[in-house]
Amino acid sequence: MRFKIKLEAVEGQKIIPINYQYPLSAAIYRIINKGDAGYASFLHERGYGKGFKLFCFSDIKCPFTINGDRLVLNQNELEFQVSFHLPEAMQHFVQGLFASEKINISDQKSRQDFKVKSIERVNSALIRHRENEIIEVTVKPLSPLVIGDKKDTKFYTFLSPKEELFRTLFVHNWREKIKATYSEEEARDAFLVVDVDFYEKPFRSRLITIKAGTPQQSMVKGYVNFKLAVKGERRFIDLLLNAGGGLYNAQGLGCLGIVEEKLGV
Repeated sequence: MRFKIKLEAVEGQKIIPINYQYPLSAAIYRIINKGDAGYASFLHERGYGKGFKLFCFSDIKCPFTINGDRLVLNQNELEFQVSFHLPEAMQHFVQGLFASEKINISDQKSRQDFKVKSIERVNSALIRHRENEIIEVTVKPLSPLVIGDKKDTKFYTFLSPKEELFRTLFVHNWREKIKATYSEEEARDAFLVVDVDFYEKPFRSRLITIKAGTPQQSMVKGYVNFKLAVKGERRFIDLLLNAGGGLYNAQGLGCLGIVEEKLGV
């Protein structure tokens, strides 16, 4: 399930870190923990199977100017989408957790407090299809999509959408999420197809620093401004849209939005 959250700045200078993904992820965890410690512990410590947390969020939408490693917001409000792979019955629980809450996006250099002005469900048109029906949708990254290949080292080599291995590893990560959520057998046998398509304007890379300014700091590279045609059972596409594609989804990377849906595939 997916929600659009609007935040309103509470006093302050409306300055947030350019690498706001980790602080925003931490703020979302705090809200979940406040409302349901058991569910928060499940997300944070165990997740599904290999530790997949199966939630993600988009880039923020707000006009801003860049000042060094800060974003100076040009208005009081910003919005973003957040999605969770949860049963439909959890909708009101999640909305209740976030309603009227406060969120701060901060690091060692700056802090900006926000209040949740509104949270509304973003309904998916895919619900009209049967769970096991094969469908095809075209999606685009709403936040940088990170695909990495570790090869024989412990460090990722980050791939661009033009590389053939990009699609292979995208599907591999998707299967791992299916295995963690459903079963190894279903993941192995799942019919999954991914094709990459491009806009007239070239795709762009972005470097994102996670846990900036800490001993655990790391940099990852993701890509935006391209499309993916994904085909599979509706329940597996739901999982992809709810949990995100590629790596570092709970850090706000790999959030996907539907551009087009094809019927009768």
